[in-house]
Amino acid sequence: MEQAHAHHEHHEHHGHEGPHGHEGHQGHEGHHSHGAGPVGWGMAAKATLHCLTGCAIGEVLGMIVGTALGWGNLPTMVLAIVLAFFFGYALTLRGILAAGVDFRSAVRVALAADTLSIAVMELIDNGVIALWPGAMDAHLSEALFWIALAISLALAFVVTTPVNKWMIGRGKGHAVVHQYHH
Repeated sequence: MEQAHAHHEHHEHHGHEGPHGHEGHQGHEGHHSHGAGPVGWGMAAKATLHCLTGCAIGEVLGMIVGTALGWGNLPTMVLAIVLAFFFGYALTLRGILAAGVDFRSAVRVALAADTLSIAVMELIDNGVIALWPGAMDAHLSEALFWIALAISLALAFVVTTPVNKWMIGRGKGHAVVHQYHH
């Protein structure tokens, strides 16, 4: 029985390698970001807002570049999605690298932490814009463009927050990133 308990404790902390190792988690018994219990909506919202920031930067920049180059809707949307992933990952990488993690490990953590969150956010965001009458053809100088973008990002935030809450509660997503902020 003792062996089973020891194995459970080891399994519960598997994957906590890094600059702080297991000792970096002493005194953090109240944190529930490692699958130890329920996760608050505040933590999930903060993780989602982090992703939303990267996605919004990428979306707007992609649309500006696509419009400036005279591209059609599909190539502009693809560029905006690629840039949303890029900036979403970049914001996470910045924090992980600042904690002293090597680049290769930081990239792996960012990919694991943000891929599902960004994908859900982009699916909702671009889905709303694609389905909103006239939004795909609205120009940057038109109110419809900015209103549709703001509403689509707000809906993406609302849908993605429970996804992040679920992931963090299982020790995935931004729970992985959280260990580097101690």
